Amino acid sequence: MSEAPEAINTGFRTALGRLDAAGRLVKVSQRLELIDEVAGAMKAADGGPALLFEAAASRGISHQIPVLGNFLSCTANVETALGLDRGQIRQVMLRALDRPLPPVTAPDSSGPVPAQERVIAADDIDLGADLPVLRHSPDDGGRFVTAGVVIVRDPTTGVHNASYHRLQLIDRGCTAIKLDYGRHLRQAFENAQAAREPLPIAVCVGTDVALMYAGAYMGSQMPADADELAAAGGLKGEPLELAPCLTQPLAVPAETEIVLEGVVHPDQTTPEGPFGEFVGYLSDSGPAPVFEATALTMRRDPVYHAINGAGRETVMLRKHVLEASALRALRQANPIVTDAELTAGGLYRFHLVIQVAKRSGRDEGMQRNAMLAAFAALKDLDQVIVVDGDIDITDPDHVEYAVATRVEASKDLVVMPGMRGHEYVRVSDGGVRTKVGIDATVPFDARDRFTAVSFAETDLDPAATSSEPGSSRLAWL
Repeated sequence: MSEAPEAINTGFRTALGRLDAAGRLVKVSQRLELIDEVAGAMKAADGGPALLFEAAASRGISHQIPVLGNFLSCTANVETALGLDRGQIRQVMLRALDRPLPPVTAPDSSGPVPAQERVIAADDIDLGADLPVLRHSPDDGGRFVTAGVVIVRDPTTGVHNASYHRLQLIDRGCTAIKLDYGRHLRQAFENAQAAREPLPIAVCVGTDVALMYAGAYMGSQMPADADELAAAGGLKGEPLELAPCLTQPLAVPAETEIVLEGVVHPDQTTPEGPFGEFVGYLSDSGPAPVFEATALTMRRDPVYHAINGAGRETVMLRKHVLEASALRALRQANPIVTDAELTAGGLYRFHLVIQVAKRSGRDEGMQRNAMLAAFAALKDLDQVIVVDGDIDITDPDHVEYAVATRVEASKDLVVMPGMRGHEYVRVSDGGVRTKVGIDATVPFDARDRFTAVSFAETDLDPAATSSEPGSSRLAWL
């Protein structure tokens, strides 16, 4: 495994430049409507190169701000955008947890920082016209800002939090903001509510990739007293440079593309939803707090980043942070764990494959302890498969091969009823369901019986091969 650089450039535009240079940024000049069409094109190309819509339109009129979709929607995009391989990504994600670096103020310059080159005052804001906000699905309740990393300072603890929360446009300068229970932003909001004070927030759209990943950590990996801005610095290997907001007592990454400054009102709600969630179903509609923008700032030539709620980028953003967290917890609890992989079919959240290396017969059973450690580390997991070191955990076919040839259901299924998972999983009872562990490892003393057949390594000479029709010396009927 190669070592990650001590410091990496995780700037949003640097990442886009890397994608472009590698041919993984597709420029779309076709005029597509912000209502449904842009998101439909994103979904059709989900899991492939990033898309830059240069002529997104609203009511037939092209919008001046291009829309970026499918930015970090697959492993190839993530590795290219960060300039790191899989092992290095794992290291920097762990570094975010283990070696956080507090942010610093961006150095003074003769002009405004990039994030504030253009400023729209509160009275002049019209979010629906100023920004190319998408309606993602014909069934959605409206147009949603989906890729905004929300920065807040908890009024009780003083700790900064960064996290993703969708905003539904409801008026020129107001949105609904979805605050799920159990999230740190929800707690900060409730603390402000108790004091009967509005909660200042800043929403960063198109921001430093390190902050995007820091905002994707869950509460079990990033507790309430941890600072995601410092975690972003740890991931980068150098402090995040911030600039003070113009109208709120917060600071944002100085090179952010678009920033919505404002407050969440403690005593106002508005209907929100439905919206296509990451599980592939529509969320319920219901009341949500109101966010009021007090300023809209942006680069001179900004890029608007949009994430499809039911697209791969939504879940891909959490894959690497959750894997790193799981692996750290597993290795601390179990010495035979060597690697872990969240699977695409499990939405990079619900299904985990663990690789172990049994060193002797005394390690037998430790693979099942690893299952329990995984369920404890990641609440939302519903299925864990444990395999040996000869199985490539990044290859779904190879993992399924292990299940097909090494699992005896009467002995190798570990069933755990009544466990807490994710409430969005509709077969659960409000998030409570039965979880299953699958032991696809080989008993240590039976390893010889499961040794795969080997073949000679033989290279064909291209000059001695042909796919030309009719080139065989045999005559076909």
